[in-house]
Amino acid sequence: MSADNEKLVTDFCQAWSTKNTDEVLSYLAEDCFYHNIPMEPMVGHDAIRKFLEPFLRGADSVQFDILHTTSAGNVVMNERVDHFVMGEKKLSLPVAGVFEIQNGKIASWRDYFDLDTFNKQMNG
Repeated sequence: MSADNEKLVTDFCQAWSTKNTDEVLSYLAEDCFYHNIPMEPMVGHDAIRKFLEPFLRGADSVQFDILHTTSAGNVVMNERVDHFVMGEKKLSLPVAGVFEIQNGKIASWRDYFDLDTFNKQMNG
């Protein structure tokens, strides 16, 4: 079970490179809880789509480099670097992700990152 859950999360992270919001959302439960810490949490495909779509639409390329993955039961954690190229702006953001899997979908997703690092790269 843990190996299947790890594969689901890895496939989800790789799906970002397609920049296809529908494909990315297909890995999430309809009522998925997403907390992009330190931002406000959101629940459900509509709210998550509203947040993710501008990043995917505005990106020239997206790549998640997974450095480490571990799991126990229905919880998968990964350490990764998320890369976004948006015109002249290049974002490489270290992230720790925690995913809870239910019925073959991501039911809860929390990403932890440093907001100052994000802001410096996006606004610098």
